[in-house]
Amino acid sequence: MTAIGPKVIIHGGAGRSLGHRGGVAAIRQELYTIVGQIYQRAQAGGTARDCVILGCELLEDAPRFNAGYGSVLQSDGQVRLSAGLMDGQTQRFSGVINASRVQHPIALAAYLQAQPDRVLSDLGAMELARELRLPPFDPITDQRLQEWLQERTHNFQNAMAGVVAAPPDGADGGAASARRGTIGVVVLDQAGYLAAGTSTGGKGLERVGRVSDSAMPAGTYANPYAAVSCTGIGEDIIDAALAVRVVVRVTDGLGLAAALTKSFAEATANGRDFGAIAIDHQGAIAWGKTSDVLLAAYHTGTTLGDTLELPPGTQTGHC
Repeated sequence: MTAIGPKVIIHGGAGRSLGHRGGVAAIRQELYTIVGQIYQRAQAGGTARDCVILGCELLEDAPRFNAGYGSVLQSDGQVRLSAGLMDGQTQRFSGVINASRVQHPIALAAYLQAQPDRVLSDLGAMELARELRLPPFDPITDQRLQEWLQERTHNFQNAMAGVVAAPPDGADGGAASARRGTIGVVVLDQAGYLAAGTSTGGKGLERVGRVSDSAMPAGTYANPYAAVSCTGIGEDIIDAALAVRVVVRVTDGLGLAAALTKSFAEATANGRDFGAIAIDHQGAIAWGKTSDVLLAAYHTGTTLGDTLELPPGTQTGHC
């Protein structure tokens, strides 16, 4: 493959307006810091898969986002985490579904890349964590617990929890209004290989046992031609087989930007609600959304940018 230099794009969810510019600036700074760290690893020769794992772990550790530490609580007051990882070079998918008391669900997905059984659900994921001697980890923050308690006083009238956490005093500019999210990372490495990873705490307040798209090829997919990570309403992403749909279109010869545009036009026609980030083997970076905002940032090697202030509604873009 021809080396064209590393490319990185990450997302921290999608949903409603972030409020005033204070909220936008805070999220932008956090996304830029993380995407910069991933790019440095890629520039130093890290593989696409290793860079994706690093990026997902950094985002899982950021309590602002709905993955790992700071994830939303389900209807029974527990946090269950899902993550998917796909290496475009080997074309292997791995993931965990509804894992409990782990700090980095993406680390379990990474371990499973080399295993014969590569997708594990709740009990299997917990047993794997014990086998790997990972210390138990409580991902519940005080803020997320208070959000759940407040929802309980209203008999859980909301269909889902806020995805982006904001301080109780509103100092983050109303960021808690953003919804429907995961975190995701897509990387093209120096060797020209692609990988994608996605991690989530779910939509919050959901029925126990509900499965998100993150640990499915519908939400996370990569091959030698393109890699995609999705965010939004998991059921809509699954119905559209969104990540696979985009990657297959690129594999069949459609340009990445055109593949996103066509897929999101279909999403609008079908009333879907989601977002996606993507990179192709030629180094093109692209994104799409049907929501008000897509919390994405990218590093091209020469440009650091984001999608935080795009107009509301269906839109795709590329660089």
